[in-house]
Amino acid sequence: MAEDRMTPTPESAVTDRSDSTPAANDTPTDTGEVERLRQLLAETEQKLASVEAELHNFKLRLADVENYRKRLLRNVEEEKKYAIEPLVRDLLGAFDNLERAIEAAKTAGDNGPLAVGVGATAAQILDILRRHGVTRIDCAPGTPFDPNIHQAVAQQPSQTVAPGHVLQILHHGFRLHDRVLRPTAVVVATAPEAPPAEPAAHHQDNPQAS
Repeated sequence: MAEDRMTPTPESAVTDRSDSTPAANDTPTDTGEVERLRQLLAETEQKLASVEAELHNFKLRLADVENYRKRLLRNVEEEKKYAIEPLVRDLLGAFDNLERAIEAAKTAGDNGPLAVGVGATAAQILDILRRHGVTRIDCAPGTPFDPNIHQAVAQQPSQTVAPGHVLQILHHGFRLHDRVLRPTAVVVATAPEAPPAEPAAHHQDNPQAS
């Protein structure tokens, strides 16, 4: 009975050999599977690079749209800011006539109600313009000439005003906010003319021939 238990049968020997021998198809590092995974990884990296490129282009287009929006808003604001410019330019001519009438009244010594009324009207117009961003350019005789805000209509020698300075104001200039609507028309002083040289005195006596 003991021999029967200890002696292996042929079937059990075959079974033991089959269990102890690993199958080739069960190897996890199969060459075909690795190659497929490598190809899948390469395709994924290529798609990722394409998505990143599209994202970069999208950001560039978005920045362009934002810059265009800001530029459009600036243009709209600027148009609103200077919308009254044509109207103000037309009004300045009429205002100049009022100032000429005021100066004429002062020259004639007219202090009557009409002159006072014209002066009050001119002051009221200046106040209305100021509320809308229109201001007069400050200028007085003796001010240094500035080509950005002055227009030299003529030059004139002067004994009292330094050369290159304003000698006379013909009409005042105006600004709309920071933009010059009209420069101040001025006469610019130049150096005074030198007095003519006196002629040399002639000798009264002519020398006598000996």
